[in-house]
Amino acid sequence: MQRLLYALSLLTALPVRLQQPPAPGDSGRAAGWYPAAGLLLGGAAAAGGWLFGQIFPPLITAVLTVMLWAALSGGLHLDGLADCCDGLLNTSTPQRRLEIMRDSRLGSFGAVGLVLVLFLKIAALVSLPAGMEGVLAILLAASAGRWLVLPAGAQPPARPDGMGADFSLGLQPQAFVWGAVLPLILAALSGIRGLAALPAALLAAAGVILLARRRIGGVTGDVFGAVVEVGELATLLVFSIRL
Repeated sequence: MQRLLYALSLLTALPVRLQQPPAPGDSGRAAGWYPAAGLLLGGAAAAGGWLFGQIFPPLITAVLTVMLWAALSGGLHLDGLADCCDGLLNTSTPQRRLEIMRDSRLGSFGAVGLVLVLFLKIAALVSLPAGMEGVLAILLAASAGRWLVLPAGAQPPARPDGMGADFSLGLQPQAFVWGAVLPLILAALSGIRGLAALPAALLAAAGVILLARRRIGGVTGDVFGAVVEVGELATLLVFSIRL
């Protein structure tokens, strides 16, 4: 339970009170609970989206749902995405790219990447199938997106300190298996779109990871955030495909 609470404290803006302060490597030890934390976040976003839909038209509902989704995660993953766009797309040395990613200021690449992802998320939510399939799309996106942090965390850290190194220190092989159970169940319940969404999300995350390894030699906490965001987006886009 302590690890679930720690996962919630890391991945959401929920007011979680830990029974004891985290030890080095705890972010990796809690990784198996990341999809569960994502499911709770996705459930809250889906519930908010349903409520908004009783009052507003689809486009406004989608915008408000994305706003709620970002607020529930504290904007953590969006911040990582923006930092990755600024740093990984910069034509400089790996060390300079890492410095840019640590800079709290938003650059042009980060702004463009952030806007594009948010716009695509809103458009995907507007285009989701009606009823339970649309709800499952949000639940799967939030849960699978956070499972993708595990394969990202298995890569070499780009810095000797920071979340990437701490996650790698505590990550355990069995977390990959039992952490994947929840996304697989959600995908199976979602039918053909859900089963297609998982490899699409994994492929999108692999692209971010490969770019990070080539550009900065490994992964950081910002890369984890970018992986979550592109994984969520890929999942929602697959559900938006007209069959």
